[in-house]
Amino acid sequence: EIEGLTRAGRRALALGDAREAVGCFRKALRLSGDTASPRLRRACAFNLGAAYVETGKPRKGLEFLLQSQPLVGESGEHLGDLYFNVEAAHEGLRDFPKALEYFGEAAGHGRVTQAGSRAGTRVQMGCCYLGMREPARAARCFLDAARTYVAAASPEAAAVALSRASGSMLQSRQFREVEIAGVLARCRSLCESIPDPALRGKIYGDIGLGYSQLRIFSLAAESFERALALCGSGEPERRREAALLQNLGAAHNALRSFGTALGWHQRAAALHSAVGNRRAQGQCFGNLAYACSRLGNHEAAAENYLHALQAFRDSGDVRGQWQACEGLGVACFRLGDPQKAIGHYKEAL
Repeated sequence: EIEGLTRAGRRALALGDAREAVGCFRKALRLSGDTASPRLRRACAFNLGAAYVETGKPRKGLEFLLQSQPLVGESGEHLGDLYFNVEAAHEGLRDFPKALEYFGEAAGHGRVTQAGSRAGTRVQMGCCYLGMREPARAARCFLDAARTYVAAASPEAAAVALSRASGSMLQSRQFREVEIAGVLARCRSLCESIPDPALRGKIYGDIGLGYSQLRIFSLAAESFERALALCGSGEPERRREAALLQNLGAAHNALRSFGTALGWHQRAAALHSAVGNRRAQGQCFGNLAYACSRLGNHEAAAENYLHALQAFRDSGDVRGQWQACEGLGVACFRLGDPQKAIGHYKEAL
């Protein structure tokens, strides 16, 4: 009966029915208490603990996983799996140092002999280091994982690892710009190998943000456009599309392509309005006003700074209000109305 419940639980997990799986494993563990086999009880506890971890309940999972550890001196057939699940539970609980300790134990018990497993371990270690606010160490883990994925002919996984590496490198400020640009270029070259358009679009968007931080705006704009072409339907995708339009407009502002930027800013403002993101809409109006100002259309600049100011007031963004008032002051001064300009400058103060 225990074997049948175990098989049913594993089948339920494979089908994504977490509740059914946990129910089967709980029954199996309860029945194992009536047997004279401590090893069987530990195996049942392991199954239940792993199921809880997989279904997003790390604290509950850890409780049963710790019950499944073998006695001192007893061989453990699945020790590597045990350490990995305990590590996952600790990571879920944000106990990152403990999770890293279990990663080392897992590696020592042969769990990471396959290239993909080794790379996966490095990715999870990188996530732990990020949780510990050590982005430089995280970046090295992600880079190591990417190299392993490339060697294992897994370009999709390699691109994801490189994307995470570049973000961590930028966060750490311990890497030279040329190094980060090299990682972004490698990631970009792998993107077309990714069959999933949603994932490909997300990575192109991340690459664009990376290039923006490096002030390589031509490549940033190109990456945002590629990401934009891969946006799907539904509200989350519309929000992503709005953010991409906003970033694309900002990149063209930085490239001084103000005429081109206008269209992107207008589309971004409209879409942010449609999804109810008033603060982001204010940022788009501010970007639009700046582009109008640089094109010499100070009346349109003033109008858009007013729209931005109202949006920032609606969303409670004090810094945004200050920037919009300052922009309004400049626009009014250039329109030959110094009194209004002084009023807006005073409001900014």
